[in-house]
Amino acid sequence: MTVRRVLVLNGPNLGRLGVREPEIYGDTTHAELVAMCQKWGEELSLDVEVRQTDSEAELILWLQEATDARIPVAVNAGAFTHYSYALRDALAQVPRPTIEVHLSNPASRESFRHTSVIASVVTGSISGFGVQSYALALAAIASCLDE
Repeated sequence: MTVRRVLVLNGPNLGRLGVREPEIYGDTTHAELVAMCQKWGEELSLDVEVRQTDSEAELILWLQEATDARIPVAVNAGAFTHYSYALRDALAQVPRPTIEVHLSNPASRESFRHTSVIASVVTGSISGFGVQSYALALAAIASCLDE
């Protein structure tokens, strides 16, 4: 089977996993999440590269890179999910599949988290399963690529 490249992009504050509100986001660190995503990717014949930034501009540049190279993306845009139209526009250009990922379930949290401006331009959304949300997103990408 051919190994396919996938980007997993994490937005603001996700570099603080393990110490940032563990009651909401769990105690897995970002470094541990990276290793898990790479392991899950190997099992699915995916070459997974995980990146994290607190910069909206950098996240947009990474999405443009994915667009130009035709690389599928799983993205946890963090707070940018709820208001970044620039991120939404960049994500709309990325070839499918694209998966919106969240550790927690935004619909069960504060009302400002109930709206995702990126939901309308992604293939699907997975939320509320902690770090398993990433495993599910990678499985969804692999399944779409196999179709």
